[in-house]
Amino acid sequence: MNDGDRIRRAGEYLAAEYNARRPLDIMVQNFAPRSQEEAYAIQDVFQDAMTAVRGSAVGYKIAYTNAIMRERSGVTEPCSGRILSNGVLDSPTSVRRDDFVRLGVECEVAVMLSSEIPASDTPYSREDIYDAIEWLAASFEVIDGRESADAEEQDPALKAIVTNISNAGAVLGDPVENWRDIDLPASRGRLIVNGEAIGEGVGSDVLGHPVEPVAWLANNQSRLGKNLEAGSIILTGSFVPPFMLNAGDSALVSIEGLGEARLDVS
Repeated sequence: MNDGDRIRRAGEYLAAEYNARRPLDIMVQNFAPRSQEEAYAIQDVFQDAMTAVRGSAVGYKIAYTNAIMRERSGVTEPCSGRILSNGVLDSPTSVRRDDFVRLGVECEVAVMLSSEIPASDTPYSREDIYDAIEWLAASFEVIDGRESADAEEQDPALKAIVTNISNAGAVLGDPVENWRDIDLPASRGRLIVNGEAIGEGVGSDVLGHPVEPVAWLANNQSRLGKNLEAGSIILTGSFVPPFMLNAGDSALVSIEGLGEARLDVS
């Protein structure tokens, strides 16, 4: 099996197992990724196959921008996944618990790009990204956790990337266009479930500034020979660890200066 066949087979395997709600045991298969470049290529095949049931690709999630999540997972740097349109909802909204295997949420700043950020040999800084941003919003990332077997001595980043880092969508709060005067590193984000405070963090917890992950993503896309498309929704990483939800739960994320988003589970 050549590399192209392995990548195609791996992506098709992931789509079939995901749709059947079975464990994503990609890392113990003979077509498991051997590098981050292969993992992202497999992710592309996987997500392209998923567009038939989950809608077109509309953006990206960035994971492991928070040091706590990196320490817990053993992943040493951020990773990105794709967001498909059917999972993107405006707050307030609701989802059905039975539509997920393990439903969870993360509390994040969402970024909407107004213009393309082209692949570049020169690394982008955070300030380089500012003019390409249309708005920011408080948001939930919706995740659907799936069991997945580990291979011996595997790089945890490869499994995260290849399985699209559990993304199942996003819940977006109201857009904030005049965000540059907000002290985003100091902005406090809170997760409240059923009226109880679950966790909180500040904007500096995600690579020092909630827009910094977008620069990381633009540079990672450049490394892969890809642009960041205009109109992309980008989730920049969670202020607090993921929290799993059950039927009957009501979750609220609030971020100072950016407002809130609400999700109910039926």
